[in-house]
Amino acid sequence: MNRRKFIQLGAAGLALSALGGYAAEFADQKKRVGLIGCGWYGKSDLLRLIQVAPVEVVSLCDVDKQMLAGAADIVASRQASRKKPRTYHDYREMLREKDLDIVIVGTPDHWHALPMIAAVEAGADVYVQKPISVDVLEGQAMLAAARKHKRVVQVGTQRRSTPHLIEARDDIVRAGKLGKVGLVEVYSYYGMGGGPDPEDSAPPDYLDWEMWTGPAPMRPYNRMKHPRGWRSFMEYGNGNVGDLCIHMLDTARWMLDLGAPKAVSSSGGIVMSQGRKANISDTQTAIFDFGDLQAVWQHRRWGQSPDPRYPWGVTFWGDKGNLKASINSYTFTPAGGGQPIHREVTLEFDKYPEDRDEKELEKPVAPAIRGHMKDFLAAIANRGKPVADIEQGYISTTACILANMSMKLGRSLAWDAKAGRITGDDEANRLLKRPYRTPWKHPDPAKV
Repeated sequence: MNRRKFIQLGAAGLALSALGGYAAEFADQKKRVGLIGCGWYGKSDLLRLIQVAPVEVVSLCDVDKQMLAGAADIVASRQASRKKPRTYHDYREMLREKDLDIVIVGTPDHWHALPMIAAVEAGADVYVQKPISVDVLEGQAMLAAARKHKRVVQVGTQRRSTPHLIEARDDIVRAGKLGKVGLVEVYSYYGMGGGPDPEDSAPPDYLDWEMWTGPAPMRPYNRMKHPRGWRSFMEYGNGNVGDLCIHMLDTARWMLDLGAPKAVSSSGGIVMSQGRKANISDTQTAIFDFGDLQAVWQHRRWGQSPDPRYPWGVTFWGDKGNLKASINSYTFTPAGGGQPIHREVTLEFDKYPEDRDEKELEKPVAPAIRGHMKDFLAAIANRGKPVADIEQGYISTTACILANMSMKLGRSLAWDAKAGRITGDDEANRLLKRPYRTPWKHPDPAKV
């Protein structure tokens, strides 16, 4: 079965077996699985994998003892064997066993590169969350390691496996209903929490703050940062562009078969939330120039969305109509007043009733994660490239990193995708690699 046909079957819900609810094509797969990072999305990804294949989760790793124990309990209650996985504090110890077929990396962004590279070196295929890296050279090293060790690496840009977005790509974009697409807008208008910010404090006794910080700069612990709030700090990620733009920019690239942008420019900063501990931009615009097409990103962490139905999404503007798309739905509006086409996400509670009450699960995204896991497993079976192959994740991640660099430097950056360098800008090229905190060593693309 080719991947296109496989995705269509998965999206339509036609590939479920009567035995255990697993997809029939994976009924004989008994993959041994490990998870690094047992917080919000690590568990969401792992539990969706358990839903679609009879895997055995044998290892869990986290530097937060409470998260680790909670994950072990829920995995034991969900997997068929009812066995509680082994638990580890250090991912290196877990991978040293070399007994895992699949490793999921669900850590904060600054901890994606080193565990992913170590996992492919240990012989595992990897599902790594987006963005793949916090700097460009990390991403290049991750891509090089995946290819060197011949491992399948799927990136968590699961819009590529979202059933209603696959439909929009095939029935609207590829069917020519938009005509010529002249502009893509990607955007997020999600607000940020109100103050006052909590004071810095000693980390709780169940959290190893030294290991949590890892290669990032050491900063005082603050309960804003862990869990989940680390996204508001540039030390651990790339702000809203790295967190939210990447999803929708990657969606546009996938739907329109775009490669890497030729140039990236961006402006913005902290406009409305001065004096807060968060240090990411609350207002930012970026232009990704693909040659004959531009994609324009905008985010505001304040104010209202121009369209309350699409506070985070992507809009394709064509001469025959426009398409708005998000995790929840898509809407095609033809030019000249024709009949719009609208589709909503199907939540699949009838097939997966555990989704209803799962703590922190983004329910509209669950079908997409399941589809993404099915695509990952199909690529493992045929040793091919998944729909969100590590190279695609590298391209989208790099574009977002370049946007932040452009905002910082105050100038447009011309990107040479083949060379993996910025053209004619030594200062900018030095920013392609973030310094690592001792004793951690930055991976070298030429030496992985």
